[in-house]
Amino acid sequence: MCGGFCRLVHFARTTPPSLSRAALQLYDQDVHRCFSSCTAVDTSDAAWKQSMLGLSKGGLGLRSLYHHAPAAYIASVCSSGFGSQSNHHLCSAVAYFNSNVPPDKVLQVDSILSAPSVSQKKLSSILDTHMFNLLLENSSTADRARLLSVSSAHASSWLSVVPSQGLGLHLNPPVHQVAIKWWLGLDTSQGSQCALCPDKALDPLGHHAITCKRGGDVVVRHNTLRDVLAETCHRAHLSVQVEAGSDLTADHSHTCPADLLLTNWATGKTAAFDISVTSPLNALTLLEAGVSAGSAARATEDRKHKANDAKCDELGWLCVPLCVTLFGSTLSKVKEGYSASPYRTRSFRRTSGLW
Repeated sequence: MCGGFCRLVHFARTTPPSLSRAALQLYDQDVHRCFSSCTAVDTSDAAWKQSMLGLSKGGLGLRSLYHHAPAAYIASVCSSGFGSQSNHHLCSAVAYFNSNVPPDKVLQVDSILSAPSVSQKKLSSILDTHMFNLLLENSSTADRARLLSVSSAHASSWLSVVPSQGLGLHLNPPVHQVAIKWWLGLDTSQGSQCALCPDKALDPLGHHAITCKRGGDVVVRHNTLRDVLAETCHRAHLSVQVEAGSDLTADHSHTCPADLLLTNWATGKTAAFDISVTSPLNALTLLEAGVSAGSAARATEDRKHKANDAKCDELGWLCVPLCVTLFGSTLSKVKEGYSASPYRTRSFRRTSGLW
């Protein structure tokens, strides 16, 4: 591509922003039009700002060159060794950068010139973080919960996965369109009613549509995730049993603590993995989820421990809830639990194509 992003980044690093601002603004507008044309998604101002964030901030990685050009130019000039306080192009770039960051992150020309190195990545991260915080400040509680969830570690991994049809990792165009709208907080309801719940209107953020317990979609999603993890364990030659523990003790026969039961998981104990998929937009945890990322998953994990710890202790098992949110974020304990496996090296080696 003649106008590919890498070429434009080189342009931004070598051309003063004061001379290229108009051209970069036109480029950003072309990217916006191309995105809308390819996805058939009309974005609101807030949704497009989210799209311009990096994947780690819950965006789509469609960074604005107009917005990030000063960071690129500052890093380039400082690393070249030819910067000076009399360079009015550098001073102009620093002034524009400072106008888009909080007061505690402003740059001083003399400080960056004397610094050992100035990283474009770090400067762009400051810009992204400030824009993300502004989005949070101007969002509703539900949107804050969504933004905190999509910006959690690994939540955006689905956006960078190779869309392999053979591995079932592709999305057809209609599904992809809805997924993008849902990710960006755009209205997915179109003012319609739930086909399975009488007199229940679908909410714009899609919470009811994706958590409705009628029709079996919730069960299918849970079982699909369980089966994928079970297959991964089989490929790693781990001993795994599906849906175990419901009939092993008389006092707790009403519970089934293990969606997956793995022997010799850690310290020689058997682990009972209980898989749960929860939504940060759940009314019971919405207020906390709008302040702290992972609140919904932590609440679900606590509930699972309360329900299953007694039975697992009686059986000599480790109770390991695997709680993920609908947006793909997980608790750190999920990753820690996997790392604790004595078979982790063999597992990662044999299943690297699935993770």
